[in-house]
Amino acid sequence: MPRLIIPTPSGRPFTQADAVRYAAEPWLVFACGRYEGIDSRVAEEARTRMPVDEVSLGDFVLAGGEVAVLVMIEAIGRLVPGVLGNADSVADDSFAPGAMESLLEGPVYTKPPVWRDRPVPDVLLSGHHGAIARWRRDEALRRTARHRPELLGRFAPEDLDKRDREVLREAGFPVDAEGVAD
Repeated sequence: MPRLIIPTPSGRPFTQADAVRYAAEPWLVFACGRYEGIDSRVAEEARTRMPVDEVSLGDFVLAGGEVAVLVMIEAIGRLVPGVLGNADSVADDSFAPGAMESLLEGPVYTKPPVWRDRPVPDVLLSGHHGAIARWRRDEALRRTARHRPELLGRFAPEDLDKRDREVLREAGFPVDAEGVAD
């Protein structure tokens, strides 16, 4: 049975968790409205035959739903097995389930190792996988504290280790011995 997804500013927020869930669906149908959206009776009728989700990309309005659908397809499609060349690459993305959940991805570096007198951090060239993972988490914590501090409130005390709390304190984010402070 297909699932109908209707982009609308009055829908619930579209999240990475939605993208993961939708990627597991066998069949998605998107309905794009123009200007004022889709006649409510269309969604009501569709609900008698299939699941219908009304979702929003944020607190803004577009002229139509096509761009919103493109964003959702991009987020969903990259999670479908075989779409990306390296399936492991989604594990370190912002909001990825696991260690990166509720965190923004830290800085990304590519080749060459030095670009315009700006080197890639030595730890990333070290080959030490544990140190690289720790550096990435530290940078993700710093970036999240700086750009989206509200995300850090999602962490349970047991989700933050001693080093996490230290990094957040250094970044000027309030933490106590138990975790993220209220």
